[in-house]
Amino acid sequence: MLQLTEGKEKNFEVSESVRRPGLWKEISFGDYICHTFQGDCWADRSPLHEAAAQGRLLALKTLIAQGVNVNLVTINRVSSLHEACLGGHVACAKALLENGAHVNGVTVHGATPLFNACCSGSAACVNVLLEFGAKAQLELHLASPIHEAVKRGHRECMEILLANNVNIDQEVPQLGTPLYVACTYQRVDCVKKLLELGASVDHGQWLDTPLHAAARQSNVEVIHLLTDYGANVKLRNAQGNSALDLAAPKSGVEQALLLREGPPALSQLCRLCVRKCLGRACHQVIYQLRLPEPLERFLLYQ
Repeated sequence: MLQLTEGKEKNFEVSESVRRPGLWKEISFGDYICHTFQGDCWADRSPLHEAAAQGRLLALKTLIAQGVNVNLVTINRVSSLHEACLGGHVACAKALLENGAHVNGVTVHGATPLFNACCSGSAACVNVLLEFGAKAQLELHLASPIHEAVKRGHRECMEILLANNVNIDQEVPQLGTPLYVACTYQRVDCVKKLLELGASVDHGQWLDTPLHAAARQSNVEVIHLLTDYGANVKLRNAQGNSALDLAAPKSGVEQALLLREGPPALSQLCRLCVRKCLGRACHQVIYQLRLPEPLERFLLYQ
């Protein structure tokens, strides 16, 4: 039950592009909004929500000019900015932000506009939100933008967030780390980039490693990537299983894991040692070492 601090009714005259058939009356209570239509049924999405969701910039600007509150939210606390970002409508998102929309608004499900932008894969929306002060790193109880970007394979959104100091190894209880999510959903491009940027190769979801996730998905390419970056094939999860135990018998994954059970080559040990010493900045530092090109390419997995 909402506590109503203010009740007022307003009738708006709007352009044909935003008018709906039938009787329309807006009733707002603080930042909450409902509308009555013919038959006295109720809906909690305003015309501003509809314009933002559909990317109708002119209609959205008309409503704002008429004094509609840009921070009206539905019962689930979904704002027009949430809708614009979910649709990837960067022009609408920017117009809302320029008129005071709450950049870090949170729905009852813990989603922010930044999360919605990552869901849609709109790098432009992600950049605009960050420009207006969106928090790139959120508390664990909120829906994680980087995990959503990785889950859907939106690598550019992921890279933008990492460039804004998001923890590359942030573990969300139900999802694990971004690398674990990338392996679970077989987002090979994201796996490559996360490893290149220094993600912990054995950090997954509690005792379950990214290698466990890749073995379950029978993805040989991801298995090779993880082991090349030093994944420990002997680690066991909470059920006592190694990645090899999870591989289908006589599969390519099983063969790939069996080949990595023995001691690694000296060249591989040296590469892993150098990269560990250089830390997460190794990709940039290696270029500054003035090494022979073949050695540089080897250290960079090229």
